[in-house]
Amino acid sequence: MWLLPPEAIQSITRMEFLSRQPMVGTLTGRHRSPNKGFSSEFAQHRPYVRGDDLRQLDWRAYARNDRYYVKEFMEETNLRATILLDASASMDYTGEQACEVEGKKLSKFQYAQRMCAMLSYLFLGQQDGVSLVSFDQHVRKYIPARSQGKQLRRILEHLNELEPGGETDLSEIFHEIAERVPPRGLVMVVSDLFDDPETLMKALHHFRFRNHELIIFHVMAEEEISFPLNGFLNFHDLEGVSSDLPIDPNSLRVQYIEQVKSFITRIEKDCGRMKAEYVPVNTKQDIHQVLVDYMERRNRRK
Repeated sequence: MWLLPPEAIQSITRMEFLSRQPMVGTLTGRHRSPNKGFSSEFAQHRPYVRGDDLRQLDWRAYARNDRYYVKEFMEETNLRATILLDASASMDYTGEQACEVEGKKLSKFQYAQRMCAMLSYLFLGQQDGVSLVSFDQHVRKYIPARSQGKQLRRILEHLNELEPGGETDLSEIFHEIAERVPPRGLVMVVSDLFDDPETLMKALHHFRFRNHELIIFHVMAEEEISFPLNGFLNFHDLEGVSSDLPIDPNSLRVQYIEQVKSFITRIEKDCGRMKAEYVPVNTKQDIHQVLVDYMERRNRRK
């Protein structure tokens, strides 16, 4: 399937994703949990009470204080990842410099579809739970988190049949999804983020308020960033109802690039303030290499 080609699977199998904050899952796994349990990572001491397992007594602490203390460790758990895929009309843009799959240039949406498929494969390979939410002006489909093998088939089937829709209001959608997704998990947004930055960041903060680790994959085409267009062209609003607008790109290039840089800079800074991870993605880049490079950077920082 074009969503998960063999070369991408080979790259993904070498990756490992570990959460940066405590997670609440359903299985014992590799990620820290806010619950205390039995693992190799020490959490704290607490006074011994009748009925505690004597094997957890810290005899060194007893020798120092002449009191009984029990050692507690961080319980490990599986991660519950929720992937949010923007299926609005603005994602249907295909740049001339976009990467190709089977000889065909990918639109932003097709690029995002493939990225979601690869991330789902990665998490399920770690026995983590994965949920997929697709949306435009409404939630198109909400696939609840599961960690079983059949979950990958459900996700791939939905991705394969999904087409970009109409307009979207990211802020309203994110507020709605934040209330539906169980707290203290991982939320990954795959979108071009075309919305008012102020209301958008308030909505994204809703996920942080619900104790989610938040990662933003900001998907844009090279033409949207550098505006390397020439000649008199007709521009069409993918999410609007207005007719085509004839424009000379040379007359707008400087102002356009300044506006785009300002938009991207604000989102990146606001993500930093709320401790959300911002990952710029250019559709001219190879998708599985983008993920490999991202995982390597993440693991080095961790």
